Amino acid sequence: MPKQVDHHERRESIAHALWRVVDQQGWAKATMREVAREAGVSLGQLQHYFSSRAEMLAFAMEFASEQTSHRVEQGLTSLGHPPHARDVLRLAITELLPLRPDSRATSRMNAAYVLEAMHDPSLRERVGVGLREGRAQVELLIRQAMSSGQIRPDCDPIIETDLILALTGLAPLLELDVIEPRAALAAIDKHLDRLFEPAS
Repeated sequence: MPKQVDHHERRESIAHALWRVVDQQGWAKATMREVAREAGVSLGQLQHYFSSRAEMLAFAMEFASEQTSHRVEQGLTSLGHPPHARDVLRLAITELLPLRPDSRATSRMNAAYVLEAMHDPSLRERVGVGLREGRAQVELLIRQAMSSGQIRPDCDPIIETDLILALTGLAPLLELDVIEPRAALAAIDKHLDRLFEPAS
């Protein structure tokens, strides 16, 4: 009996190979041939699953997003019940920054994805949808925190949402050793302390 191939598992294996290539060599080196070599499959086998580099990248990013969500869910279990909105926001922000090997790989993939999307209309739309969905979740959390009295009612939820998302821009500063992880965490904590400061 020939061995049955788990196609989803094979696609995930290729996605992991793409992560490793991008993490270690950069997006410019992530050719179909190089990813196939890293995944231990032939170029023809890889092309059976992904017809283009952009398609491979899109799947890898969807998988990375699932992994990030899983890490956030795991992190939430260690918080209180229900978790405080400040802790949820801190967890979500730090998971998007290159502070550990797994989140570093995801952060580098995100950077590659955004750069590629700038020149690929289909990817641009896909990336935009994902970013808008993520932004909507942050805004909802902030509005709920305002309703429950955790954030002052005079705050502007739209501006505060954008400021929270801006903290993910610390990623290139961390990657290029402009700042240290403790400095990034201090900036995040300072911002969250101000956002959740009780009304005087």
